[in-house]
Amino acid sequence: MTNGNGTPPEAAQAPQLNVLAQYTKDLSFENPNAPSSLQQQSQPPQINIQINVSANNLSEQEFEVTLSVEGKAETAGKIMFSFELAYAGVFRIANVPKENLHPLVMIECPRLLFPFAREIIATAVRDGGFPPLMLDPVDFVGLYRQNMERQMAAQPSGQA
Repeated sequence: MTNGNGTPPEAAQAPQLNVLAQYTKDLSFENPNAPSSLQQQSQPPQINIQINVSANNLSEQEFEVTLSVEGKAETAGKIMFSFELAYAGVFRIANVPKENLHPLVMIECPRLLFPFAREIIATAVRDGGFPPLMLDPVDFVGLYRQNMERQMAAQPSGQA
């Protein structure tokens, strides 16, 4: 018996995404100009944030996804603080069509990790003597599309 598209019924089970573990792989916070950086500043700092997502296959159904967030706050050419966080999770993904697996790993998994990474960064910045830095929500779909476009542009065009 098939489900209408030629696949057996057990292959038509509901997709599953399970978080097996979450952890901080790397965390760095620097306040290189303290205590002067902690004084009232004449203007708000310029804050730059970079976010990246990477993934490794651990097995056929398990993936380690790492959300990397780097940031720096500067005012008058001086660094007030900087941080780097690599926050990861191990995910088990089952019953997902192969063509949907890569977007699921690179969009949905980091979306699940983001609130935890956001809290770690806010706490580190607060513990560094500054008001907590509350990162804005991230459009992981847009980030995925940007990365895919960058990869396509970097590939040499094939010759037939």
